Amino acid sequence: MSTIRELLVELTGTVEYADRIGDDADLAASGIDSGDLVRLVLLVEQRLGVEITAEDMEELRTIGDYERFVAERTVAGASGGV
Repeated sequence: MSTIRELLVELTGTVEYADRIGDDADLAASGIDSGDLVRLVLLVEQRLGVEITAEDMEELRTIGDYERFVAERTVAGASGGV
């Protein structure tokens, strides 16, 4: 299970939600409320050490979006932002 899915399990309190949603399914359309989406952003920032701006949040709609975003930021941070 991906880190983003693990955070979704923590937020929703159920493994079933994280297991049934596809990587490219819109999280808001799949039943996650806006409060949980904000909490997901905060968890990603705290646990994974990446900063997510309000502008970034507009682009993060799916699990795949979050995973790519974190991977890109992690690589950029590890290489000194180059």
